[in-house]
Amino acid sequence: MSSSQGSSPVPQSSGGDTSDKLFRKPRDLPAASRHYRTPHSLPDVCPKEPTGDGRALCDGPSVVADQHRWTVYNSKVNLPAALNDPRLAKRESDFFTKTWGMDFAETDVMPSFYLPNISREDFSSYLQDTAQREKIHERCKNICPNKDDLLVPTITNNHDKARAELEQVPKIFMSPEFMLNDPATFNAVLPWSHFSVAGGKNNRDVASSRLLQEKLSHYLDVVEVSIARQISLRSEAFFHAMSSQHELQDQMRETADAVAKLRACTAAIDRVMCRGPLRALRDALTRNNCIKLHNKLKLMAAVHQTQPTVQLLLSTSEFVGALELIATTKEVLQQELQGIHSFRHLGSQLCEMERLIDKMMVADFSTYAQSDLNRPFEEDIQVLEKDRLQSLVFGLLRQRKLDFLDIYSDEMIRAAKNVVRQCVLNSVSQISEIDPDTIKLHEQMRSMTLQLWFNLLKDIFEHFILFLKRIKATLGVIRNVVLEVLDSSQRSRLADVSSAVNHSDGRANEDDEEEESGGSALHSGEAALAYLTHEGLFISDALNEVEQRNSTAAHAHLKAQVRLETCGSDSASATTESSSSREHNSNTTSSSLPIWGAAAISEDVMPSDLELGRVANNIQELLYTASDVCHDRCVKVLMTRAKDGSLERLSSSEFVCLSQTVETFARDTEELCGRRSVSLRGALQSQANRFVQRFHEERKTKLSLLLDNERWKQAEVPAEFQDLVDSMADGRITLPERKSTGSEDRKPSDFLCVDGQKYAVVGTVLLLIRMFLEYCQCVNDIPSITTDILTRLADLLKHFNSRSCQLVLGAGALQVVGLKTITTRNLALVSRCLQLVVHYIPVIRAHFETRLQPKQYSILRHFDHMTKDYNDHIAEISAKLVAIMDSMFEKVLSKYEVKAPMPSACLRNVCKQIAKMHEAINELLPQKQTQMLFLQINASFKLHVKRQLARLGVINDGGPQYGLVMVDVAFYSENVQALRALERLDLNMPEIWEQKR
Repeated sequence: MSSSQGSSPVPQSSGGDTSDKLFRKPRDLPAASRHYRTPHSLPDVCPKEPTGDGRALCDGPSVVADQHRWTVYNSKVNLPAALNDPRLAKRESDFFTKTWGMDFAETDVMPSFYLPNISREDFSSYLQDTAQREKIHERCKNICPNKDDLLVPTITNNHDKARAELEQVPKIFMSPEFMLNDPATFNAVLPWSHFSVAGGKNNRDVASSRLLQEKLSHYLDVVEVSIARQISLRSEAFFHAMSSQHELQDQMRETADAVAKLRACTAAIDRVMCRGPLRALRDALTRNNCIKLHNKLKLMAAVHQTQPTVQLLLSTSEFVGALELIATTKEVLQQELQGIHSFRHLGSQLCEMERLIDKMMVADFSTYAQSDLNRPFEEDIQVLEKDRLQSLVFGLLRQRKLDFLDIYSDEMIRAAKNVVRQCVLNSVSQISEIDPDTIKLHEQMRSMTLQLWFNLLKDIFEHFILFLKRIKATLGVIRNVVLEVLDSSQRSRLADVSSAVNHSDGRANEDDEEEESGGSALHSGEAALAYLTHEGLFISDALNEVEQRNSTAAHAHLKAQVRLETCGSDSASATTESSSSREHNSNTTSSSLPIWGAAAISEDVMPSDLELGRVANNIQELLYTASDVCHDRCVKVLMTRAKDGSLERLSSSEFVCLSQTVETFARDTEELCGRRSVSLRGALQSQANRFVQRFHEERKTKLSLLLDNERWKQAEVPAEFQDLVDSMADGRITLPERKSTGSEDRKPSDFLCVDGQKYAVVGTVLLLIRMFLEYCQCVNDIPSITTDILTRLADLLKHFNSRSCQLVLGAGALQVVGLKTITTRNLALVSRCLQLVVHYIPVIRAHFETRLQPKQYSILRHFDHMTKDYNDHIAEISAKLVAIMDSMFEKVLSKYEVKAPMPSACLRNVCKQIAKMHEAINELLPQKQTQMLFLQINASFKLHVKRQLARLGVINDGGPQYGLVMVDVAFYSENVQALRALERLDLNMPEIWEQKR
C-alpha cells in the first residue's frame, strides 16, 4: 500500500544547524521537525474528487510520506489565496475575476506613496549573513537525494490504480443527492426488473440477486480500500493532533493551578491591606453624602419659600425681583433638585407665575401710559413716576417683551384724539349758542366763527407741543434704560472675557502638574469608588466631583474662546442685567439661593445687543410717529373746517395768518422731534391751492366784469394808485398799507407817472395793477404756492390781453358796452395801457425768479410768451391806426383832380383828418411812437397820391399840372409839419413821382 511506501525511511541530513540557519526556525523544536526539504512542486490546496481524472489524485500531498517536509499546509493561507488555484490555465474561474470582473487582474496598481522602493541592495546584509549557510545547504542537497524523487513514481502508480478502481463504482453512489428513500434512486440501485415478479423464485432470480449482492459488495470494498488508503496517508496528522491535545490539557491544568494560587494571594491582600482603608473611605463618603443631603434639604426649604416671596414682591410691584427669583428657582430645580418628587409641579407653577407677571407688567405699562399721556397739561412734571417707569421697562426687556412700544404707540394715538376733543369742548363751552350734547364734534367746529376756530387751532397747536414734550421726556427715560442695559451688557462681556483668559492662563501650569500626579490617583480613586457600588452609596456624586475638578480648566478655556469669538463677530448674543437690577435682586432674593444662579439667568434671558439696538431705534421712530400723529390730528381739524369751503373764502390776510401759524407749529415740532412731517403742510398746500384757485377766479371774474363795462376812455389816476406805482420804483413789489389820511386830500391826476413817463390809462388797468400786486404779495406770504400763483397770474394777464383785443380791435365793445364806434383815441388808449403792462412784466418776472428754485426757472417762460403777445397786440393796434388812415386816403384821393383852385378840396380834407388823428393820439402816445406812426401814415399817403397821379397821367415834367400838384404837396407838408412833435419829420414827398427809366 501507499502507506507503507510513504513511511519508508528517508535519508536525513546531519546538517540540522544548517537548516535552522536557513529558515530561522525555533531551536527548541524536536529534531525531526527541523529536517525540511525545499518542495519540488506546489501541492493541490483543494484536491479534486476521486471520480475525476485518475492522475489528479496523486497530485495531493501525502500526510504519511510528507509529514516531515514543509508544505503549503504549514503556512497561514487566507481565503483569496485558497480560492485562487494556480494550476488553472485561465483566470475566468478565479474568485476575484468572477466577483470584480475581467479587468481586475490587468489593472495597473499605482505604487503606494507610503511604501519604500525595495531593491536588491536592501537584502545585501541578509545575503551576507546567510551566504555561508546557503553553501552548506546546497552541499547537503547534493549529498542527500530528494525524497520526492523516490516517492513520486510509487505514489503515482498507487493513485492511478485507486482512481481506476473508483471509476468502477457507478456515479450515482458518488452523487450528493444520493438517497435510497427516493424511488427513482432505489430502482436505479436495485433493478427489480431483473427479478421475476411471478409468485416463486427460480434459479435465475437467485443467481441474479447473488450477482447483484456481489457487485455491491465489490463496490463497498473498493470504497473502503480507498478510504483506508486516505486514512493511511494522513495517519501522522491524526497522531500529531492527538499528541497536541494532551499537551494542551497539561497546559490548562498548570494554568488552573496558577489562577488558584493568584486568587488565594489576592484574597489575602484584600483581607490584610484593603478592607480597612476601603471602610474608612466608605465612611468618609457616607459623611459627605450626609452633608450634601443636608444642603439639599436646606435648598429645598429655600425653594419652598419661593411662591410666598414672589407674591410679596408682586404686591409691591417689584416685577424685576420676582422674575429674578423665579428664574433662579427654575435654574435650581433643573440643576440641583431635578427628580425631587415633591417639586414635580413647582416648575409648571413657576412658569405660570412668570406668564402672569408678563401680563401684569404689560397691563401696568398700559395703565402707566394712559395716566402719563392723559394727565392735565397744567402739571409741570415732564415724566410721571420715573422709578416705576424704569422698573417696568427693565422688566419688559428682561422678559423680551420688546413690543411694549406698540402699546405706548396705541395709547399715544388715543391720547392725541383726546387732546383735540378736550380743546374743542373747552372752546365750545364758551359759546352759549352751541349745545355740545346734541351736536357732533365736527359740527361744533364748523359752527364756530372764524376767529373762534382760529383760536381753537392755536390752542390745539400749543397742547400738542406740550404733548410732544412729555412724550419725548418719557421716551428719553426708556431710551436711557435700554442704553444702560446695552452698556452693562458690553462691559460685563468684556469683564468675563478678561477674567476667563486670566483664569485659563493661571490654571495652565497647575493643569500640567496635576496631569502627572493626578492621573493615577484619579483612576485608582474611580476604581475604589466603583467597588462601593454594592453598598448603595452615592457613587455618582463622588465621580461627578472628581470629573468636575479635572474639567474646570478646560471649561474655562472653552468659555473664554466663545466669549472672544462673540466679541469679535459683532453679533452680540449674550447680555447681562444692569448694576441697579443686580443690587435689587440681591436684596429680594433669598440668601439660601446661590448667587451664581441669578447671574447666569440674567446673562441668558436679557435681549442681545442687536435687539437692544433695534429697540433704541424703535424709540426714535416712535417719537417720529408721535409728531406724525399730532400732525394728522391737526389735518383732521383743518379738513373738518374746510369741508364746507370756509377756508377757501378766507381773505388773503386771513389765509396768510393761517399759513404762518401752521408753519410755526410744523417748525416747532420739527425742532422737537427731529423730523419734518409733511401731512399738515400737505393739507395746507391743498387748501392753499384751493385758495389760489378761488383767489384767481375772483380776480379773473372781476377783471372780466371790468373789461365788459369799460368804455375805453381816459380815466383819472387817484393818488393811492400813484403811490402804489411809486412803491414799486425800487424793484420791490409789495402791497403797501392803506393810509387813512393824506391820499384823500390829494387830487387825482390825468396821467400815471411811471419812471418819468406819463401813461394815459383806463380804470381797468389801474385795478389790474393792484391785482398783480396782490398776486405778488401772496407769493411773499405763502412761498409754497409760488409756481401756482405764477401760472395764475400769467393766465390773468393773458386774459386781459385777449379780452381787450376782442373788445377793441374786434369791436366787441360795440355790443357789450354800447359804443357807437371804436375811435382812434380808443385804440391809442388801449395801446398805451398794454405798454404799461409790458413795462411791469420784467419787474414781475424778477420778483418771481427770486422765489423759485433753479430747477423751476423753466416756468418763467410764461412771461416771455406774454411779452411777445402784448407787443404783437400793440403792433396790431398801430397797424389798425394806419389802416384807418389808409382807408380814408384811398376814399378821398380817389376823387383827386389836378385843377384850380389850389390847394384842392381833397388835400384840405386829408389834412383835416390828419389833424384830427394827431389831436386824438398826441396826448396818449409817446412822441417817438407818434412819429413812427405818422411816418407810416405818410408812406400810405404818398402811395395813394402816386397811384392817383399815375392814373391821371400827371408826371414830373414841369408843366402846369406838375405845378398845381406841387402846390397841394406843399400845402400837405406845411400842415403835417405844423403838428406838435412832427416838426422835423422827414416826409420825402418827391417819392410820389414815378422814376424815369
